[in-house]
Amino acid sequence: MRVITIKSRIRNYQVIFGKFNSFLGKIIKEDGGSVCYIIDRRVWDLYKGSYFKSLDSSRVILVKADEFHKSLKAVMGLYDALIERNAKRNIVLVSIGGGIVQDVSGFLASTIYRGVKWVYFPTTLLAQADSCIGGKTSLNYKDYKNMIGTFYPPAYIFIDVNFIYTQKKMDFYSGIGEIVKLHIMGKGKYLAEISKLLPQIISKQKSYLLRAIANSLLIKKGYIEEDEFDGARRNLLNYGHCFGHALERASNFKIPHGQAVVVGMILSNIVSRERGLLSPRIENKLYGELLLPILFAMPKRYLLKEKEIILSMEKDKKRVGAKLPLIIIYDGLKASKIADLDENEVKFALRELAHRIK
Repeated sequence: MRVITIKSRIRNYQVIFGKFNSFLGKIIKEDGGSVCYIIDRRVWDLYKGSYFKSLDSSRVILVKADEFHKSLKAVMGLYDALIERNAKRNIVLVSIGGGIVQDVSGFLASTIYRGVKWVYFPTTLLAQADSCIGGKTSLNYKDYKNMIGTFYPPAYIFIDVNFIYTQKKMDFYSGIGEIVKLHIMGKGKYLAEISKLLPQIISKQKSYLLRAIANSLLIKKGYIEEDEFDGARRNLLNYGHCFGHALERASNFKIPHGQAVVVGMILSNIVSRERGLLSPRIENKLYGELLLPILFAMPKRYLLKEKEIILSMEKDKKRVGAKLPLIIIYDGLKASKIADLDENEVKFALRELAHRIK
C-alpha cells in the first residue's frame, strides 16, 4: 500500500492507494453512525450493486456532477439535506466522485459548523492525479469560473485506480491532459518518462497508470508545499488553464476541463513561440509528441468563438491589470506568468490552432 503525505499549514493529510472496500471498512469501523456519503449520481448507478452494496442508503446523498451544479445553490441544498439527517459537528463527510463532487462537498465540509471531518474517494483520473491534493474548493458564480472557494484539505484521500476503468473515454483523456501538464511542469526525468510511457498510460495498463498518478501527485506536492495558498509559485500550475477555462465556457462546458487544458497548453505555447521565448523546435515537439496524441475530439468550431473566449479571459480571477493573464513556458521549460497578453495574440493563437485541426 503506497502512502503520500502532504504537508499543510491547515493540517497534514495522506493520499493512500489501495482497494475501495478495505478503505470503506476502516471508515465505518472508526466513525460509525456519524458518516454521511455524498456520491456522484452516475458513480452510484455504476457501483450500487457492488462497491456500495453495504452502505446505509439513508446516509447517502446523491449529487449531479456538472459545472452547472458547482454552485452556492447546490451547497445550500446539501446543507438542507444534512440538517434533515440531524447532522452534528461530529459528522464525517465521505465524498465519492470526481473533481466537481470534490469541490462542492469540500466547500460544504469547510463551512458547515465551521468545518467538519472530510474524507475523499476520487473516482476520475483527473481527480486522482491532480485535483485531490492542494486543499482548494471552488464554486462557480454567475459567469465566473471558480470564483468562490476555500482552502480545506480532506483528512484522508483514498485512491482505487479501478474506478477509472468505467470512465467515459472523453473524461479519461481529460485526466491524461492534467497528467501530461504536471509532467511538463516537473521537467527532467518526469518529462522523459511521460514521453516514453504515454502509450501504455493511454491503453490503461494498470501499473503505468498508478505510476503516472503517483508521479503527478509528487510533482504537484512540491508546488503546493512551497506555496500552499497560491501566492506565487503554485500559480504556475495554471499553465493551460487561462485559455482552458475560457474554452470550457465557450463550449458551454461540452469540452471537459482536462481537454480544455490540453488546448490551453497548445495555445499558450503558440503565444510563447511568437514572443520568441519558446523555440519552434520545442513547441513542435511538445505538440506532436505529447499534446496532439491526447487531444480527443476537439471541435474546431469552439476555437472560432473569439469574442466569447476573450470575454471569458477578461473575467479570469487571476487578472490584475488591463490586459490578460497567461502562464507560459519557454526554453528550458521554465514557467512564468505574464499579465500583458493582448487580444491580437489570443486571436492569432486561436486561428493557428484552428488551421492545424482538421
